[in-house]
Amino acid sequence: MIRAKNIYKSYGDLEVLKGVDLDIQQGEIVAIVGPSGAGKTTLLQVLGTLDRPSTTEHTDININGKNLMRLKDSALSRFRNQHIGFVFQFHQLLPEFTALENVCIPAFISGSKTTDTQERATSLLSLLGLADRLTHKPNELSGGEQQRVAVARALINRPSVIFADEPSGNLDSDAARKLHELFFDLRDRFKQTFVIVTHNQELANMADRKLTMKDGKITY
Repeated sequence: MIRAKNIYKSYGDLEVLKGVDLDIQQGEIVAIVGPSGAGKTTLLQVLGTLDRPSTTEHTDININGKNLMRLKDSALSRFRNQHIGFVFQFHQLLPEFTALENVCIPAFISGSKTTDTQERATSLLSLLGLADRLTHKPNELSGGEQQRVAVARALINRPSVIFADEPSGNLDSDAARKLHELFFDLRDRFKQTFVIVTHNQELANMADRKLTMKDGKITY
């Protein structure tokens, strides 16, 4: 499902990723842990095609059978929209839109029909316990509700993989626990792969596999 080899990333003279190798199977939930500054978020951004590795020499990033290193920016954007979902610590919902509208946006970008998109978005929000919150804007939702809207948005295009960066970092303990349980329920329902960067040891210990990063590398 996800195979990465020899990933390097530098910002100026600062080398953040130092030759990361990674292999994740379909339907697996993998937690990436480690101290701040270890390179966890940078790795997630590179794997999720939000950023390019610093070098292409002997570097390979393959998701769902597609070699991403060979794609130009426009093709990479299409692949990201169609095959990858993101959940961030801060939900990044657009404040002027309702929960339903926020969820629909990635599907509209991909060219999906309005009626089909709205039906799927409604179904996802209902599945996540938000059937009565479709027309509410983000400032009318609790933190946990906002994050569930963000999860529905990540799922709208039926992506192969969900990348989550500290998804429960801005939630209280009860909402965080419910979100963690939700990830596993969604994996069981939709067979998607989850790669989660987290400082939450409870979530990390629930994962199928826990990888530790230190000084820009995955330690074994």
